[in-house]
Amino acid sequence: MEFSSYEEFWPYYVAMHSRAATRWVHLAGTLTGLALTAYGLARGRTRYLAALPVIGYGTAWPAHFLIEGNNPATFGHPGWSLRGDAQMIRMMLAGRDAELDAIAQKWLAGNR
Repeated sequence: MEFSSYEEFWPYYVAMHSRAATRWVHLAGTLTGLALTAYGLARGRTRYLAALPVIGYGTAWPAHFLIEGNNPATFGHPGWSLRGDAQMIRMMLAGRDAELDAIAQKWLAGNR
């Protein structure tokens, strides 16, 4: 799909994560990758910088294929997907997962 702005892309991104399990796998993978990256930096082990993309994508992509049954939005929109992932995780950590579900359902209802 083509989008002219991130604001137009955002509801699509959330819809590609319509199942709560997919969102929580993303959250777990991203936070684990961030923790290992921070640990590596604190210990002076720069090879740990690879943890974030390896663990982040390594958990997220299988969730798309196995839970969601779709292709990750990263394949077509890598920059916006990274921004969307950060926004989605911030919302989840703020207790706004139900709002994400509503955004996903609204987009899916109008675009099936």
